[in-house]
Amino acid sequence: MTTQKSVNPLGPGYEGVPGEEKRFRDVFRDTLRAEMIRDEDVFLMGEDISGGFDKETKEPLDAWGGPFAATKGLVQEFGPERIRDAPISEAGFVGAAVGSALTGLRPVVDLMYFDFVTVAFDQLLSNAAKSRYMFGGQTKVPLTLFARSGAGTGHAAQHSESFYSMLAHIPGLKVVVPSDPYSVKGLLAAAIRDDDPVFLINDKKLINLTGFVPDDEYVIELGKGRYTRRGDDVTLVGMSYTSIACQQAAEMLATEGIEAEVIDMMSLSPFDEDILLESVMNTNRVVIVDEDTPRASMASEFAAIIADKAFDYLDAPVKRVTAPHSPVPYNKGLEDAFIPQPADIITTVRKLLGRE
Repeated sequence: MTTQKSVNPLGPGYEGVPGEEKRFRDVFRDTLRAEMIRDEDVFLMGEDISGGFDKETKEPLDAWGGPFAATKGLVQEFGPERIRDAPISEAGFVGAAVGSALTGLRPVVDLMYFDFVTVAFDQLLSNAAKSRYMFGGQTKVPLTLFARSGAGTGHAAQHSESFYSMLAHIPGLKVVVPSDPYSVKGLLAAAIRDDDPVFLINDKKLINLTGFVPDDEYVIELGKGRYTRRGDDVTLVGMSYTSIACQQAAEMLATEGIEAEVIDMMSLSPFDEDILLESVMNTNRVVIVDEDTPRASMASEFAAIIADKAFDYLDAPVKRVTAPHSPVPYNKGLEDAFIPQPADIITTVRKLLGRE
């Protein structure tokens, strides 16, 4: 994957803030490291995350940090007690992580591909998400899970899903979707420090995205969205990769005299209902862009909230741009057609405004 440039890492008003341009994947690893230094109860668990050990010396090998290099080098610094390779049994090691969280540790679980969530679904649904409720608030489950979602990288149907809504449907489980290096730093730190289970989803298309990241420690409040562009003609709602697609579409629409407002939702459960309604009340038109398939998706949920609470402000129907109701194809051309692209967003906006 080639290195991309973030369209709008932070927006105006951050001039003079100490920081630098960094890749998404590097910021993710650096944040993991910082949180492990800050709190000795934080440890990592997952498949192939350490890289193994020399059979004779028992010393860590040059760890590759898994297929996405998310934990590269961490085992050399923290050792095998805190960087724990797990067997190929997601249900098993997610269950172990839930148990360790209930006893006071702060496990961080690498599930590799988002599709593998289904293998551990009972542990997430029945144990992680419900324990605090079932014990009347006497327990905490400070568990963080992360995995990579999204099509567009040739990983085929069983390694390319974006069904965020399946997790957002579960009461007691928080779901966040960073869209750039800035947001992944703040959301990952917040997730690890939270006393409830949080699932952080990284789109594979963002791994090599670069953007400005402040040097200072910070967290982004879970459940909040942000504006990445202000405008008056139409609201574009994105999440994860589609926030970047919305930003790119907005820049191209501006050359046609159409000023789009862009919202990056960042959190899907809970989500920022206020920013969604505020923007729609400002622009009176909305296009929701979601890489998930359309049935019972986050796009459908956002559309329902707008129809319920901002209907009188709408000058046109709520429009959704999503993937088709289909598994992700492997063929490169079909895969590109599967993903919501800036061109699809632009066409939808033009129709909404009567420009096409």
